[in-house]
Amino acid sequence: MDYLTEVAEFAAGFRAQDLPGEVVERTRLIIADCVGAIVGGAAEPEMQALAARPGMAGSGAALLIGTGLSAHPAQAALVNGTAGTWLEMDEGNQFCKGHPGMHTFPAAFAYAQLVGASGADFLTAVAIGYEVGARVGIATALRPSMHPHGTWGTICAVVAVQRLAGRDAVGMREALNIAANLTLATSRRTMLEGGTVRNVFAGVSNQMGILANDMVEAGFCGEINGISQVFGKVVSDTFNADAMTEALGERWEVMRNYFKMHSCCRYNHAALDALAMIAAEAPGGLDPARIARVDVESYSLAAELDDPRPRNTLAGKFSVPFAVATTLINRSSDVGSFTWDQINNPAILELAARVTVREDPAMTAQLPNHRPAAVTVTLTDGTSLTARTETNRGDWADPYPPEEIRAKYLSLTARLWPEAAAAAIWDEIMVLEMRPDIAKLGALMRQAA
Repeated sequence: MDYLTEVAEFAAGFRAQDLPGEVVERTRLIIADCVGAIVGGAAEPEMQALAARPGMAGSGAALLIGTGLSAHPAQAALVNGTAGTWLEMDEGNQFCKGHPGMHTFPAAFAYAQLVGASGADFLTAVAIGYEVGARVGIATALRPSMHPHGTWGTICAVVAVQRLAGRDAVGMREALNIAANLTLATSRRTMLEGGTVRNVFAGVSNQMGILANDMVEAGFCGEINGISQVFGKVVSDTFNADAMTEALGERWEVMRNYFKMHSCCRYNHAALDALAMIAAEAPGGLDPARIARVDVESYSLAAELDDPRPRNTLAGKFSVPFAVATTLINRSSDVGSFTWDQINNPAILELAARVTVREDPAMTAQLPNHRPAAVTVTLTDGTSLTARTETNRGDWADPYPPEEIRAKYLSLTARLWPEAAAAAIWDEIMVLEMRPDIAKLGALMRQAA
């Protein structure tokens, strides 16, 4: 049996009742985290303007989360997936070097509303979509010039939708081959330059996942092995087919995910965690006025984020100097530290100019299992304070407890929803697998808006 047939049979045939309890629990948290990130992002003016565009919302089965609007599932998947990446608060997986949750949940939720899926089937679709798409990311070495959003994420989306559509293994394989060719040509420069077109990449993948399902139903076909062709010869020169089936059904990628508390690119997090260690040990904390310079050593992907004067909020989230400076000035790395006011704050920009970041090849060699950084803060009196971290808080090696993830969810949803309503939605997600359908979850979201 070739790898693609094995994956298709797993994706189509795995039974919801066989999902391990720990996988159910983690998938619930991922769903809730996605909802929080989407609602938080939906409050941004660009997202509100996009949702209000003619033809974007209207009559349809799927909710634009955070609003009272509905749309066709494909449009809802696009808008929700875009909102969910806007604040850089969505969960991810360091082994596939991307964000499987936000490439799975929007399409799955939109389509589940259309077909009236049970809570268990919906939750399982998210877990399986996450699993297969993440494995494509693990098997692939994307070109360094590419942004991972909008690439293998289409596989996440189509697998989840195919499960909800009740597709068999033959149909699943066809959908995988079609979806592979609906991959975007994404540019990594968008994140470094603040090109907010980047925020729509995940939304498009979710939309394409629903389109690929429609194409299978309409009789379209793909290549014989679209995944290995696209991800081994087009967007990458290498594809490890063995990684697609290694411990399939035994090692679950949702269990190796990470959750984010810093509202910026994951590559900043090691430095920010080390900075927090220094601040915790410094008597009275770190006074920005007493800081002469901050030196950051980290792995290659983090060292690339070296712009001290980002042009907009997205670029600020992909800047180690800015992230360090705004965290020191605001004593926080939450959403409020990466707004336009902060991007234009002279005190932050002046401090960011005193932050340097460089690669330590020994740290780069520790990828993907570790995300290390060393931070040295030199004070104006010559005192040096140093801290080092080997991994980021929130990942598989140092996970956040559920109560911290819930607190983050409530802080993000507070941008559009009353706290009591948001708390009720969280509680509903935590029992989702016991619900005969997801209608109550959708109703609670509409009421919250």
